[in-house]
Amino acid sequence: MTEAPTLLRVLMTRRHMQVPETFRQQFERAAADLARNGDTACAGLTVSTRTVERWYGGELRGNPHPPQCRVLEELFGEPIDALLAPPSTSGLTRATAPPPEARRGPTVVRHGTRLEAKSDDVAGTAGERQNCERQVAMAAKRAAAFMRAAESTSVGQESLDQIHDDVRRLAVSYQQVPLPEILGDLLDAQEDVFALLEHGRVKPLQARDLYLMAAITSGMLAKASHDAGDVHAALTQARTAYVCADNADHQAMRAWVRGLQSLVTYWAGRTEDAARYAALGSAILPEGAGTTGVWLSCLSARAHAILRDGEAARAAIDRADRLRERVDLDDLDGIGGLFTFGEARQIYYAGEALVHLDPADQRAEATARASVQAYRAVEREEWAFGDEAGAATNLALAQIAGGELDGAVEAVRPVLDLPAVNRNFGIVQSMRRVRAALLDTEQRRSPVASQLRDEIEDYEVTTTAAILR
Repeated sequence: MTEAPTLLRVLMTRRHMQVPETFRQQFERAAADLARNGDTACAGLTVSTRTVERWYGGELRGNPHPPQCRVLEELFGEPIDALLAPPSTSGLTRATAPPPEARRGPTVVRHGTRLEAKSDDVAGTAGERQNCERQVAMAAKRAAAFMRAAESTSVGQESLDQIHDDVRRLAVSYQQVPLPEILGDLLDAQEDVFALLEHGRVKPLQARDLYLMAAITSGMLAKASHDAGDVHAALTQARTAYVCADNADHQAMRAWVRGLQSLVTYWAGRTEDAARYAALGSAILPEGAGTTGVWLSCLSARAHAILRDGEAARAAIDRADRLRERVDLDDLDGIGGLFTFGEARQIYYAGEALVHLDPADQRAEATARASVQAYRAVEREEWAFGDEAGAATNLALAQIAGGELDGAVEAVRPVLDLPAVNRNFGIVQSMRRVRAALLDTEQRRSPVASQLRDEIEDYEVTTTAAILR
């Protein structure tokens, strides 16, 4: 504890917020206010009991990470530097003033270190625009529902075209927006396809097409379940997707689902299953048939790296390179998004496998750095925030192994700044690997290592899964 109490401690005491649960409730309320006013990095933000106790006790090793600073400033109406310092006379005077929510005036939205006074007129205009956009989207959904009802006795081409358009949009959007924003549309898409298969008059060719759409929507919901941290639901949806791919007699989709099962079990810690599913998928596809084969080889590389089979892992990386050279894009690649495996993702997977084998190896560090750079330059449709975050954490692991803790902090800073709503299961697991590596390094007691571990611990409290619950 510092010799003199901080202004933060004084304010917490005078507002009767010393109990961690009480403080957490007020902190979450202030974070929600900031999020509603445009500071999306604060959406769903909370703090752990240990962090509250550390702040109250003055056990600080530098400032909290930026979104936390902005919430503290919103909650107490003081700059973060003043909050973390002993109170001045003016600070003690202000400490007796009513909390910010009780004072009138324009809402202040903090973006980094820049403050923007948001007038009622500006807020009103933005609100009207958002309301208009919602009405347009709702009208489109209503029209689509009417079209499906009109074609309910027999499946029409317009309904099929609508499903195809929905699937393509969702496949790309899935990688780029938070899960809670897209989950409802995914559920609707799957329900629409299931309803047509169960109740519509479907011609044989239409049935095959609809079963493929059912496989795709179930596959995306398997990924959604995985991102929410529900392994059982993910594998249930994946099995449904495989049955649908079987009914569609679609080899590439069968293989893609095996890849999905490999991904889910890999992050669930079932590494032998991950390797097995990748091998099953690779056995289905002929060489050069779409980018799914490249993905399966990369999945195999990651799994074997965790299993400490360096020979198999490196062979899988080389096989992925060979397949890339002769790849012939297929109809899944035509859907895009989750259903195509671009070069940036390939570099990311290779980097992860090499970091698992030996994070101190120069090739591992170089490949991890190349994957970060690849995501900075990738085309918009190929960009995926989850994979970019994974690339950053792999680079951090390599930096920690090389003793470059400042480099590790720089690598994961964009990941730490992700809004809570974006922190899916895979991203959180990747950050836990970074925290574990910090505990294992010779520099684990350094201020930089301690501060980063604390930030990651706070990070793990507010996740996509927590928000969905």
